[in-house]
Amino acid sequence: MKEKKLEKLQKKLRNNFIKKGVKMIAPETVFFSNDTKIGKKVVIEPYVVISKNVKIGNNVTISSFSHLEGVNIDNNVSIGPYARIRPGVVIKSGSKIGNFVEVKKSTIGKNSKVSHLSYIGDTSIGKNVNIGAGTITCNYDGVKKNKTKIKDKVFIGSNSSLVAPVTINESGIIGAGSVITKNVKKKSLALTRSNQTEIKNYKRK
Repeated sequence: MKEKKLEKLQKKLRNNFIKKGVKMIAPETVFFSNDTKIGKKVVIEPYVVISKNVKIGNNVTISSFSHLEGVNIDNNVSIGPYARIRPGVVIKSGSKIGNFVEVKKSTIGKNSKVSHLSYIGDTSIGKNVNIGAGTITCNYDGVKKNKTKIKDKVFIGSNSSLVAPVTINESGIIGAGSVITKNVKKKSLALTRSNQTEIKNYKRK
């Protein structure tokens, strides 16, 4: 009985959004909450779950297998596929959250990109920021959650770990594969790497 009630509710919500112009490729695979708000020219691909407290602006694309909860999405944003957006997130206009990205309690500034394979938690990201693949904000020290601040025009190289609390100032660059534990000054390059060792003509034992 409960399942039939939920099915009826989902059908009603889907039909309401379709009437308002939301484009769903496979509506029967998309799930909404009672309080979901969606703007104009929005595309939702198959197998998307939209939980409580989600507001979506205009010209937004939500790609397949994404799960959204407690997020405010501005205009001209793309999300997914396989994105998980947890409560307390604001995604500003022109930004991109790509595949296998998890975001929690963070602000993503205008025209910033977190394109793939990253975890962003308790973080403020400014405008025109690029977060490389495999970047992790290390926000939990075992006792409390700490904050990461990434200012405008920062470039984070792939596979970087940002150990909070830490601030990357305007136009800072983080070299790929770095573990950053100290604040980075404006227009500076920060990197932490061991020297590469090479043994010539090496024979396996």
